[in-house]
Amino acid sequence: MKKKVNHYTDEFKLKVVQEYLNTDAGFMEVKQKYGLRSNKSIPDWMRKFGLKTPVQGHNELQNAMKEQIQRTPLERELELKVKKLEKELEHERLRTLALNTMIDIAERDLKIKVRKNSGAKQ
Repeated sequence: MKKKVNHYTDEFKLKVVQEYLNTDAGFMEVKQKYGLRSNKSIPDWMRKFGLKTPVQGHNELQNAMKEQIQRTPLERELELKVKKLEKELEHERLRTLALNTMIDIAERDLKIKVRKNSGAKQ
């Protein structure tokens, strides 16, 4: 028993691939709409035409945008506040590092004791 082999024109293949990439229709929907039997047809045609599926990062970006739209104004305000506080915290970390470096240099080069000795006096 021989399998029936369908030969499609390049125009048809391109039309199917473009519909898959440019609409919200899923892989299975497009496959069923055009009566394709093989699961490999669309990916093979995409390779043939040098087209790629939407990048995963692009899909994640779209999901993040949808999630952002669904957030309440209070949630967005709180997120902005958290970002502001994180920025201030990073600034203070850098400030502390700079001050500690100045103290280390003063103690080393000028031989000045700036930091207190730790521990109790006896």
